[in-house]
Amino acid sequence: MRLPRKQSMSKRADFFRVRKDGQAKAGRLVVVSTLADSELPGLLVGFITTRKVGKAHDRNLLRRRLRAIVQRHGHLLAEPKRLLVTIPRPGSAAASFAELESDWLKQAKRLRLFGEPK
Repeated sequence: MRLPRKQSMSKRADFFRVRKDGQAKAGRLVVVSTLADSELPGLLVGFITTRKVGKAHDRNLLRRRLRAIVQRHGHLLAEPKRLLVTIPRPGSAAASFAELESDWLKQAKRLRLFGEPK
């Protein structure tokens, strides 16, 4: 249950660029930020999990769950050449997978990541 390395964001500058120039929507459990970039080879995904969310095992669990959510729904993105950053909020460690997935999908739809409904 791992994203390919070529899809993982690793450069600090990319995270800053998404936060500075991109769009973000905050839900009860997660904040989803995105920035379209036509020069990218495809989707780049990053997660920011701070100590505010919980202890190390809570942060690791959240990252695994969020990766699974992105793997499940990433192929539905309207424009695959983008940077996508997800930040779990305090209290999200106590949420179930279904609650996290629902909140992530809600924020993704608010950002119009899946395109306009036809």
